[in-house]
Amino acid sequence: METTKPNSTPFPNVPPMIESDDREYLDSGVPSTVAIAGHPLHPLSIIFPIAFLAAALGSDFGYWLTRDFFWARASFWLIGLGLVTGVIASAIGMSDFLQIERVRKRAAGWTHLILNVSILVFTALNFIIRWGNAESRILPWGLILSLIVGTLTSLTGWFGAELSYRHKIGVVGAGSKRYP
Repeated sequence: METTKPNSTPFPNVPPMIESDDREYLDSGVPSTVAIAGHPLHPLSIIFPIAFLAAALGSDFGYWLTRDFFWARASFWLIGLGLVTGVIASAIGMSDFLQIERVRKRAAGWTHLILNVSILVFTALNFIIRWGNAESRILPWGLILSLIVGTLTSLTGWFGAELSYRHKIGVVGAGSKRYP
């Protein structure tokens, strides 16, 4: 479903989740503040915490179904790796948040930030409660925390995509960091 205006770039015919400004969608975009050769690092860095934390949720379910200690140990390590890589990804994202005014002017930017901080807090809590006895803490609290993190990860991914694709933030372009 695309709509086009004469002599313009096609744009989605899907209503925005929070807000929309066609001027932002139609301009060239704002490049990321943390990039190598113009390639933004935030989209690259988020794949690791997402993968680790999604796998931790899966291994928690594996433990719930089998009660095999392998799954408890796997969850502990996956949560730890998700936390470390999440802190790295959040530092890169925070650079864009602080240096690009267009991000701070959008509710999607604030929602993305708040959800990601929540994910890090819940992940740290999940890691701490498992420290020293990974197996006994999975049910019920570890699994519940992993479910919360999985849900929040899905939501924040939506808002991150809103920032990139609808508001053209963190893309190759010569747009204004303030306004299109």
